Amino acid sequence: MGGIGPGRKLKVIVVGAGIGGLTAAAALHQKGFEVQVYERARQLGEVGAGLQIAPNAVKVIRALGLEEEFMRVAAEPIERLSIKWDTGEVTVRERFKDRMPEIFGARYLMAHRADLHRLLLSRVPESSVHTGVACADVANTAEGAVMRTEDGREIEGDVILGADGIKSTVRGKLFGFLTPRFTNQICWRLILPMEELHRAADKLPTRLTGSEYVGWLGPTGHVLFYPIRGGELLNIFAGRVSTEWASDDWAVPSSKEEMLQAYAGWHPGMLHVLSQAAEVFKWGIHDRDPLDHWVQGRIALLGDAAHPMMPTLAQGAAISLEDGYAIARHLALGDADPTAALLAYERERQPRGKRVQLQARQQFINNQLVPPPPPLPVDWIYSYDAASGSMHKAA
Repeated sequence: MGGIGPGRKLKVIVVGAGIGGLTAAAALHQKGFEVQVYERARQLGEVGAGLQIAPNAVKVIRALGLEEEFMRVAAEPIERLSIKWDTGEVTVRERFKDRMPEIFGARYLMAHRADLHRLLLSRVPESSVHTGVACADVANTAEGAVMRTEDGREIEGDVILGADGIKSTVRGKLFGFLTPRFTNQICWRLILPMEELHRAADKLPTRLTGSEYVGWLGPTGHVLFYPIRGGELLNIFAGRVSTEWASDDWAVPSSKEEMLQAYAGWHPGMLHVLSQAAEVFKWGIHDRDPLDHWVQGRIALLGDAAHPMMPTLAQGAAISLEDGYAIARHLALGDADPTAALLAYERERQPRGKRVQLQARQQFINNQLVPPPPPLPVDWIYSYDAASGSMHKAA
């Protein structure tokens, strides 16, 4: 690439166009870098369903200048309810909507993954995103880094960011290929028109309007109901403890009967809502042990490539958003010495990513205890602002 002289911004290659990769690309473009994104899939478009976007993630969306647009497609639950899995008893009811900005400096929002993906993509020049390009190898060079593609090309940059998910090629080339760990959790995801919840009102143990964040909690799993897309849709996440391994490909078809059988004995009103699904997919939840390092020379990991985690804290996408903005911030501060900038990124992010990974695992274990202990504290997660690298101080 030649020397990084005065007036020349770094060229950054991002491998992967998921939530983390596009956040990094959008933040880098915002800060004036030349950025090129390479995605294995031939078409962009995030699969999946609902996402919980906690205050720490909303602060990143705000820093990208997307908060107002995001609010148009997101939903903000008014309250949070915990409901006992079999009797339907409401064990917790707490104010949610106004409390989050007061304490943490941002809202707690729910959104369809595809809506967030589309907004992030809108902040990256169309000419910078290349689909159908699969990374086969990465290597540091004397003056930067190079990505080799499966079709034999070599693409040079000053920095390469591996944002290519739990099965990351970049991670494997840097730190070795190991099989992800099956976590003994399988889950189903489905989306229903909100009208289905309203039609089930007389079957449910408490009145639900669709504006709530509801957790049906039991010792063998948990089922979440929450609104997305401005309240038009009800997102359902149904997680279940299982020793039966399941594929980590989210699009494995599952019959509705299989899903309902997994929750036999749970409250009939909840089962009735689940039974309205038109199609059902399941997959096995996998994660990895924390890495000690995310950086090697001019190559760095972010998102699930660095820290795939269980969904029990709903922080997978949020921490990926944080990573993407933080790495752009560090490169902007230290673009004259990218190697040092990436090491500073690692020093800031690796301890936090590791801590969230391990707490997500512990929360999964705690959820299975009878009675379950109080939830592990998350204030330290929600208070963080990756745009500044500091904690929000409540008023």
